[in-house]
Amino acid sequence: MAARVFMRPCAGPRALHQTLSQASRSPSRSAIAALTPQAAPSPNSRQPFPLGLRPFHAVPKRRRGQEAPAHPGPTDFNELDVLANTPVPSTSVDVCMYDGFGLNSGVTISDGNGVLLVDGEVFNWRPWEAKGTMNLANKKGQFEIPAQAFALFDLIWPRPDLLIIGTGPAIMPLSPETRRHIANLGLRIELMDTRNAAAQFNLLATERGVSDVAAALIPIGWKEGVGAK
Repeated sequence: MAARVFMRPCAGPRALHQTLSQASRSPSRSAIAALTPQAAPSPNSRQPFPLGLRPFHAVPKRRRGQEAPAHPGPTDFNELDVLANTPVPSTSVDVCMYDGFGLNSGVTISDGNGVLLVDGEVFNWRPWEAKGTMNLANKKGQFEIPAQAFALFDLIWPRPDLLIIGTGPAIMPLSPETRRHIANLGLRIELMDTRNAAAQFNLLATERGVSDVAAALIPIGWKEGVGAK
């Protein structure tokens, strides 16, 4: 008797065909979620803070329970003075007198002398003697004094960064020759009448120090051809 041979179809190709057919007909949920557009979050929506993080509050704790005043109080300008606790230099000018100056250290410059304030030191300044005349203005009305009047700056190093010149009761333009000589010394220049020059020196010397700022001041009682006596 001939033997019967039973042939069973292979299940591998059939299962593969069914899997591919199902994948083409019904995409997975993850693929659908990836292709579906997501709605943008609303700007008003509030997201919870992650664990360990706390929201930042700009209002100080001491003011959270207080109500805003109906009428704000007056401003205390003393609180805005950043130099209130800074010591005043001893060479700061307290008084501009007719024929001299009174300094914070108690030193008084009188008899019609000018004053030269350099690096915390005080010097009588008589630039008209170097010029040989009691006129500090040239024919053009410019403040002009010879280079010998600034000879002190040739002897000191380092030199100040700024020289404030007070020209007397009224401001005068600086002559080109005098400006050129001061610039050759490496000094910047501020030119004012003596009252404003003294106030400017007091401010800058307190803020920057007396080693950076110098002053050369003519008395406020100065008169051309006469002096300040």
